[in-house]
Amino acid sequence: MSRILVVEDELVIRAELRRLLMRHGHEVTEAGSVAEAKAAGPESFDLIISDLRLPEANGTEILGHNGRTPVLIMTAFATVKSAVEAMKVGAADYISKPFDSEEMMALVERLTVPEVPAAASAGGRDRDTGMVAESAAMKAVLDRIRRVAPTQATVLVLGESGTGKELVARAIHAQSDREDGDFVAVNCAAIPEGLIESELFGHEKGAFTGAVTKHGGLVEAAHGGTLFLDEVGELPAAAQARLLRVLQESEVRHVGSSQVRKVDVRVIAATHRDLPAMVTEKTFREDLYFRLRVLDIRLPPLRERGEDLEALARHFLGKVCQRLGRPLIRLRPDALAAIRAHAWPGNVRELENAIERAVILSDGEELEAHGLGIEVPTPVAADDGEGTSAGQSLTDYFRTFVETHQSELSETEIAKRLGISRKALWERRRKLGIPRPK
Repeated sequence: MSRILVVEDELVIRAELRRLLMRHGHEVTEAGSVAEAKAAGPESFDLIISDLRLPEANGTEILGHNGRTPVLIMTAFATVKSAVEAMKVGAADYISKPFDSEEMMALVERLTVPEVPAAASAGGRDRDTGMVAESAAMKAVLDRIRRVAPTQATVLVLGESGTGKELVARAIHAQSDREDGDFVAVNCAAIPEGLIESELFGHEKGAFTGAVTKHGGLVEAAHGGTLFLDEVGELPAAAQARLLRVLQESEVRHVGSSQVRKVDVRVIAATHRDLPAMVTEKTFREDLYFRLRVLDIRLPPLRERGEDLEALARHFLGKVCQRLGRPLIRLRPDALAAIRAHAWPGNVRELENAIERAVILSDGEELEAHGLGIEVPTPVAADDGEGTSAGQSLTDYFRTFVETHQSELSETEIAKRLGISRKALWERRRKLGIPRPK
């Protein structure tokens, strides 16, 4: 149970919110203005939920008097600008009115979980990396990032395309003592094989046809900072040999030169390829593989991050609305159901593109499933034979789906269809009182 201070001047909304919070076991104190909220001792609560526009002063005036208590801002004027401004001055999150009960309780649950150090950040977006991590798999990734960042060790980031490998590399750089240096990102697959050595390691004037001037190369450009080599498995043999020299001796030699130059560069490499298999096939150097893999970080595909799907969708929704200058819109339950049911072969990148597509095609205040451009799950028939309504809550959808399919599908299959882990399925069964069939 958490102690929550609700600051809202409209009695109807305040009463509705009080009932919702109390049903979930929270202790609620009410205030109708910023002055009343300050008098209540806002720093002594576990969470403050405040309307943005209040009599005499905005709800953001509470910030600065809240101590370490997170503040969730509500607003009926849900523009990205006001939400971003609230976040800039210290709000923990925001929600638009009229709010969805499940969305509200998801935010309350996230914001009232005790903050812990290191990677086990309570959920939602991690403050240090900006990455959404509510699943155990992603929390393990954050923990790995925090452990490797302060070192100078070379890191190999592994994962399918679209899982966010460059975001991990940037997070490592930002948390290292090289954060003031340059972060140079190179997509090895995007540079023609005949130019990759020159682009990475530089060349002398006249080293080859077209080399009319001396060129320093990207390794030297990253001196004092971090060099991120995306799709490192695409490097040709000659470039692999030169990269090995950089890693072993911290020196680089221009194409067409006999002189070497010392460089101070931390290398982070990434690939979706199976490098051990490439080593066996003699298409990737074994010594380079082990030099790159001093420390490795494996990013899970999105289909294994069911607990992150809703938070990621909402994160991208806010991001896209801001970029397009659109008012904040909400995800309909059917859209969330479709997001959970889809396999996301393109991973996080595919999800972001789907959200952007849906926002562009949306005319109203809600994002609908058909706008995502993915296969939308057919509503499941309830026991009484009535179809699931488009507006049913995710909890109702979950209950109906499980109860309808549990006699014909295994737990693993049900979890996969819902886009969650077996552990998450078990926890929701227990929370909602849905026993497994004998």
